[in-house]
Amino acid sequence: MLELKKISKRFGQKQIFDQFNLIVEEGKVLSLVGPSGGGKTTLLRMLAGLETIDSGEIIHNGQSVSINHLENLNLLGFVFQDFQLFPHLTVLDNLILSPTKTMNHPKEEARKKALHLLERLGLTDHADVYPFSLSGGQKQRVALARAMMIDPQIIGYDEPTSALDVELRQEVEKLILQNREAGITQIVVTHDLQFAENISDHILKINPK
Repeated sequence: MLELKKISKRFGQKQIFDQFNLIVEEGKVLSLVGPSGGGKTTLLRMLAGLETIDSGEIIHNGQSVSINHLENLNLLGFVFQDFQLFPHLTVLDNLILSPTKTMNHPKEEARKKALHLLERLGLTDHADVYPFSLSGGQKQRVALARAMMIDPQIIGYDEPTSALDVELRQEVEKLILQNREAGITQIVVTHDLQFAENISDHILKINPK
């Protein structure tokens, strides 16, 4: 279980979060729903260590987590809205880049893990292709596999259905539900309430102040 207690975050003159509290149950899907400007994506970025937290406390499975070193703890694997795959690298190389360069994992070990994830996600035949040749749904799965390469405790998705058609949106729904069946804790940021209702155990509506 993940607990956020009295989290505060300010951007310039705007207070994004002030004494914000949240509980995410282990193995469940929590969706953060609402229009832009409410801080949904910022919350994910903070948990991934991509944004600083001004103050507050994070507790994961009963253990206090340092808010100043989240980028090194792999608490949350971030699946970006625009995927952010490196266009000059193959799918396989996109997956092994972070584990080998920033976590010093042996290349062969990272390669085996990446191939296993690609097989699980139905992308084995795409290991050696470049991102430009992938569909939106395939890019989404590659981005998920990359997030999973660091063995995060939680996977966070930023607007995972943005710009996808109905068929691909259903594909993303299946992916998230499969991860839930596997016991993976997930946080989903979306403006699409219907999508959130289809995938979530809990929904939290966040609106701009």
